[in-house]
Amino acid sequence: QVQLEESGGGLVQAGGSLRLSCAASGRTVSTFTLGWFRQAPGKEREFVAAASWKGGNTYYADSVKGRFTVSRDNAKNEVYLQMNILEPGDAGVYYCAASGVVAAQPDDYEDGYWGQGTQVTVSS
Repeated sequence: QVQLEESGGGLVQAGGSLRLSCAASGRTVSTFTLGWFRQAPGKEREFVAAASWKGGNTYYADSVKGRFTVSRDNAKNEVYLQMNILEPGDAGVYYCAASGVVAAQPDDYEDGYWGQGTQVTVSS
């Protein structure tokens, strides 16, 4: 079993930055693909970004490319999401997820592990 716990959410003005962290426990996630998803009120959960198990490959939703950076530290069993130039449309609950599938696609995370989420609010 893997437990994931997100932190770093909060309230930020549009144009500002936040850095989300996700700490994994229970077992090492060094061989998992680690991803970030978000869900805004009234909307479906959507994929944001992911990092392959070695961190060499990263994947982003078109809406965040150039603004968000995903990274991971396998020694610490953590994954991060640096969010810059935040927009009101970025607001929502951000979830960390882990998938045992190499180069996992968004649907692959359904059989993986999920954190409880952290709230990101962006004021205009």
